[in-house]
Amino acid sequence: MSKYAQLLALFCLTFSLSSCTAKLEDYQSSSPKLDIKQYFTGKSIAWGMVQDYTDNVTRRFCVELDGQWQGNEGVLKEVFYFADGEVTFRNWQLTKLNQGKYQGRAEDVIGQASGQQVGFAFQWQYDLLVPIDGEQVQLSLDDWMYQIDQHRVFNKTTMKKFGITVAEITLFFDKQTPVKSCQKTV
Repeated sequence: MSKYAQLLALFCLTFSLSSCTAKLEDYQSSSPKLDIKQYFTGKSIAWGMVQDYTDNVTRRFCVELDGQWQGNEGVLKEVFYFADGEVTFRNWQLTKLNQGKYQGRAEDVIGQASGQQVGFAFQWQYDLLVPIDGEQVQLSLDDWMYQIDQHRVFNKTTMKKFGITVAEITLFFDKQTPVKSCQKTV
């Protein structure tokens, strides 16, 4: 095959794959509307797993969350309980902006996270320092949250290094009362 034909084939493949990518605006008319400020006020719990690039589950965890808001400024405290016994913490400092947009910072986030809510979906993007084999590795995260009902949100996250997917995280949030705790579930 000539180089021209190879380039044309690669272009067509790339174009067809990129046209299949979900866009936030695709969810404009979906419901229920996911309001991050409302959903992450008070206590909630989540269960999740990390899968590496081969789809092998490498970690399982439970997260206890507690969100408090003053106007459009919020703090979301997260305590992660991993199945191997490790416990970690993240404290998000969140700001609700106009038109469904959010910004945030946390201890292990490089720079500022940015997000946008449309319909039942929320996309949250940021760079995170992740400890791997005794080193801090910077990964780019692309979180997609989808509200299932008033109590549950499903989350799928892609973790990339140099634009290449190295892992995926799947999470299931629940805030149905009474809220469970991780110590009883891990």
